[in-house]
Amino acid sequence: MRVLVTGASGFVGRRLVPALVAEGHDVRAMTRRPEKYQGEGTPVAGDVGDVGSLRRALEGVEAAYYLVHSLGDADFESKDAQGARSFAQAAADAGVRRIVYLGGLGEDGEGLSRHLRSRRQVEQLLGATGVPVTVLRAGIVVGHGGVSWELTRQLVAHLPVMVTPRWVHTRTQPIAVADVVRYLVGVLEAPEAEGRVFEVGGPEVLTYAQMLTRLADIQNRHLAVLPVPLLSPRLSSRWLALVTSVDVATGKNLVDSMTNEVVVTDAAIRDVVPFEPMDYDEMALRALIERARERRR
Repeated sequence: MRVLVTGASGFVGRRLVPALVAEGHDVRAMTRRPEKYQGEGTPVAGDVGDVGSLRRALEGVEAAYYLVHSLGDADFESKDAQGARSFAQAAADAGVRRIVYLGGLGEDGEGLSRHLRSRRQVEQLLGATGVPVTVLRAGIVVGHGGVSWELTRQLVAHLPVMVTPRWVHTRTQPIAVADVVRYLVGVLEAPEAEGRVFEVGGPEVLTYAQMLTRLADIQNRHLAVLPVPLLSPRLSSRWLALVTSVDVATGKNLVDSMTNEVVVTDAAIRDVVPFEPMDYDEMALRALIERARERRR
């Protein structure tokens, strides 16, 4: 099958492309700078802000993965909405048979963060032109290079004692990036996945505090967590920017989402793509090993 992967050089995309190639698919890797792309697949120029480039990238494509977001931008909601509208129209015009989108977990309602509300809007907009959309909703994706994981790793690496806000007690269901890729590949040709929304997660439900302390234990570090309930999201994001490489805008959007519980409530994906996802300690260890190998290169 001829498949387009947007965000091919990103955290998930650079792992998804070789996995699709290994399954025998003809993969187009969409990137703003194809001349600099060094991964597998055929690089094609494309930008969700440029409708003409999308039409060219999608020509002859049967299925497309949408892995684009603008989380670090102050105006990410409108940018992501416009990008989804443009992509949906270009996909419909090109005769694409299916779009696969990686969104975010979280129960719908007024308490949903701006980030997660934007993910829901993108889901709707991608399907607005009639192309069937398969959505995978994930919480924290653990793997080297992922923003949420880097925030976790750097907090443990830099702080023996961590003063934390209330959100560290929010429950989440982390999943390894390798398992996300396995699900993304698995739904592509499954007829029962067409037009459906799936929730994906690892086998354990943990609070952010438990994720931090478990990661510290894996690395033989001692981490003391001291909750400070009155630490606001704005202050939290500035604090994160001081002790990690996450910028203030991205940090604030992440902190806003950390107030939402992101736990799988429907395990239907396990019937479509059956396998046992790795536990938290294994996914964390793999992420640390990948980082160490990359730094030695």
